[in-house]
Amino acid sequence: MTISGWFVALLVLGIVPIVVLDDPLALAVWVALVIVVAALDLAMAGSPRMLALSREVAPRMRLGESVPSTLYLTNQGRRNVRAVVRDGWQPSTGATPSRAPVTIPAGERRALTTTLTPFRRGERRAAHVTVRSYGPLRLAARQATLALDGAVQVLPAFHSRKHLPSRLARLRELDGRTSVMIRGQGTEFDSLREYVRGDDVRSIDWRATARKRDVVVRTWRPERDRRIVIIVDSGRTSAARIANETRIDTAFESALLLAALATRAGDRVDLIVYDRRVRGQVRGATGADLLSRMVTVMAPIDPELIEMDWSGVPSLVRSVTNQRSLVVLMTSVDAAGAARGLLTMLPQLTLKHTVLVSSVTDPAVAAATLDRRNREAVYRAASAERARLDASRMAAAIRRVGADVVTATPTDLPPAVADRYLALKAAGRL
Repeated sequence: MTISGWFVALLVLGIVPIVVLDDPLALAVWVALVIVVAALDLAMAGSPRMLALSREVAPRMRLGESVPSTLYLTNQGRRNVRAVVRDGWQPSTGATPSRAPVTIPAGERRALTTTLTPFRRGERRAAHVTVRSYGPLRLAARQATLALDGAVQVLPAFHSRKHLPSRLARLRELDGRTSVMIRGQGTEFDSLREYVRGDDVRSIDWRATARKRDVVVRTWRPERDRRIVIIVDSGRTSAARIANETRIDTAFESALLLAALATRAGDRVDLIVYDRRVRGQVRGATGADLLSRMVTVMAPIDPELIEMDWSGVPSLVRSVTNQRSLVVLMTSVDAAGAARGLLTMLPQLTLKHTVLVSSVTDPAVAAATLDRRNREAVYRAASAERARLDASRMAAAIRRVGADVVTATPTDLPPAVADRYLALKAAGRL
């Protein structure tokens, strides 16, 4: 049982003049009368436990989108139910409105729609529905919490897909499927054509030139059917929030854009999310099935507050492929202490594979280096400069052991990784 504000207002309304008249007996009578009226009102309220509940909601949605969740309430009792209903979704589901009034006559059904706009990935659940049923005077109410399971899987947003058309256009240029001629790129022979001014003389085919008595050059195309192994660090450093987005979410955005581009280029992509054990993986998928499986695997994964075990990465790569591949490590290279294991492991990978390390940078750090307003800002700027120097030294150390590095802000990192992939493909390094 609960009482409403109307009950309190009615009680106060009668108490005030009685207190002014200083009549204790009248005060007691008034309080008793209000309680009796509230009890009668409560007795006339419909029972919330006589409601039959069901829910309809889409099983999957993307982060940042909104979907409706419809709750159906059927009154199986003999009294009308005048209620306020709260559908118990998790707070991170962003359910609105949080409470809704409804009147359900006996034997009828009503539908309540709640809009879900989650701000976190993963499975968002609802375990119950709370119904507060008021009497005709709305002085008191019966309340019950009824079990009703519901779930929606929130997939990564994949905002970086807006960069895909421009990268696919560049890929078509590399493949020779547009009128733009890209000379001397790739390592797979494509065709012969006549020499034009500006061609690389190293591409001249002297035997064909002798046969045709005209200068002929070879054209090349980017390699296809190469292996791309993406390893996402899900250790403690991936939990840091940069520009209101965790590092692991930025890594997922980069992985999705790279996978979408690579599979269009005819390359095979494998994904592993790892810290000290494999949190999720996608192997052997191609085309549209690849992205579908990737977002499904990524959705429930949250960072683990443990150190990344870099010593296990070489064996992970060997379990995926034995041929030369592009291995993309999505992690953090900001601090020397956290990246020491990465530096120790990298020579084992670069000996056989092309390795690309991607790391997100904090735009707030760059902005802090420019602020000199007061003494506190100067100290903050000095600290920010030190952090940037540490990151630069780590990037230089990674390049010395034969790997490549891409660093950018959360919005710029996914297209930067895609651009580096295209550059490696154009240079024939895959």
